[in-house]
Amino acid sequence: REISIGQTEHEIAGLLTGKLKTLGIAPNVILIAADERIAKFRHPLPTANKLDRYAMLVASVRRHGLQASATRIVHFGDLSVELREKHDAVMKVDACFCLETRPGAKVNSIFSHAVQTYAATGFPNEWRLHHQGGACGYAGRDYKATSDTAEIVRDNQAFAWNPSITGTKSEDTILATEAGPEILTPAGDWPTVEIEYHGQTIKRPDILIR
Repeated sequence: REISIGQTEHEIAGLLTGKLKTLGIAPNVILIAADERIAKFRHPLPTANKLDRYAMLVASVRRHGLQASATRIVHFGDLSVELREKHDAVMKVDACFCLETRPGAKVNSIFSHAVQTYAATGFPNEWRLHHQGGACGYAGRDYKATSDTAEIVRDNQAFAWNPSITGTKSEDTILATEAGPEILTPAGDWPTVEIEYHGQTIKRPDILIR
């Protein structure tokens, strides 16, 4: 809510880092991309590129020895139809990841459901362009999920899923519980969308429009 047009990605990274440090949170990875760099890079280290229309802010952080990750996107002015469609789709994939992550579930099965959801939303190959996240706790990712991952989701195990579609991304850290996913990095007063997935619903962070 505080960044502004004309700021460099370095400046935005500095502002985000400062906010985290005041909360006693250690930033392990800070990724910032503005405008065309969001589409070019899934893991964007900040540069001197200046914000013109929209920015993606990514933080992987540590507090009390434990890790969490989250991504938020801010856009100045109305969204294009293309970006709206892409973000709606990536939130659907994220909802799939979160709601399929239940104690006892096979991680490769969760991954397979997400790949199917990418296809169902019209973006069948986007999952190939970046890792999708996985379990976390004492590391940013204890392991990254793939179709070959043999692990089983444990009760009260943390996961950070990060599905992306060219130009957008959705990411939070959740705790897998018998009652359903508990979001550990809730959006607060950030705009959210209630996403339905196989009869269940979960709120996912929308793009903040300023």
